Amino acid sequence: MKIVIPGGTGQVGGILSRALTAAGHEVVIISRTGKVNWDGRTLGRWAAEIDGSDVVINLAGRSVSCRYTAENLQQMMRSRVDSARVVGEAIAKADAPPKVWLQMSTATIYAHRFDAPNDEATGETGGKEPDVPGYWAYSVEIAKRWEAELNEADTPHTRKVALRSAMVMSPDRGGVFDYLSWLARLGLGGPVAGGRQYVSWIHDDDFIRAVAFLIREPVAGAVNIAAPGPLPQKDFMRELRNAWRVPVGLPATKFMAEIGAFVLRTDTELLLKSRRVVPGRLTGAGFEFHFPNWREAAQNLAERRR
Repeated sequence: MKIVIPGGTGQVGGILSRALTAAGHEVVIISRTGKVNWDGRTLGRWAAEIDGSDVVINLAGRSVSCRYTAENLQQMMRSRVDSARVVGEAIAKADAPPKVWLQMSTATIYAHRFDAPNDEATGETGGKEPDVPGYWAYSVEIAKRWEAELNEADTPHTRKVALRSAMVMSPDRGGVFDYLSWLARLGLGGPVAGGRQYVSWIHDDDFIRAVAFLIREPVAGAVNIAAPGPLPQKDFMRELRNAWRVPVGLPATKFMAEIGAFVLRTDTELLLKSRRVVPGRLTGAGFEFHFPNWREAAQNLAERRR
């Protein structure tokens, strides 16, 4: 197949590009600086790559690994909404539109909660939770607007899927697993603000297989791309420390987390929001995870990273 990946230069794009190329597919990356370039907002010559392709996987969007200032949040919104809109325009204008459009979304669309897990059918959309920072609602609004562009695109000949992805764990340098492993090996991987908040994640092998499954199977709409075993942050980091054979992880208060996030130029929402997300539609459609539990996943990733 010919698979076009707008915004495919980041970690997730690299994971997919390597795997899809190794499987024998033709992969075309559209980016701001590559051989096929775009501005993420307007139609151009890049749209010719979509015409006649089999699959489009749109990953474009400003990184969330930053301080959540008003300017950065607006850039996150614009980069996601604009890119989804213009990809939809390119598909709508194509003489031979792709059969499938996978649009990256995020598990952050769900509410900050500790009790029941969020699946696609019964999950609670966030944005109205009490006792959380007001700007967390803006992250939810970004996700909702992102998916709205997908849903509203006039592409009747193309099946559309919103990938509500949790954190993709891979041994690549610079990714989230690499960063969390660095903290764990320094002895800083303990509970944050008590550690009750849930962490949702997916092993890179299962992420690749889930994308291939959704290309192949007649599934449409929002799909949670997350392992079936989310767990509290304190347990998540304990298993990660065990994978690296680090016996102790110093705990951090909310205030300490805020200082650390400021120094690292990131935001505490990524640490403190409870994301308890489960893959109801994937498993219901027959997808089987190779790494449903974090203990085995962390061990595998650490072994590949060493």
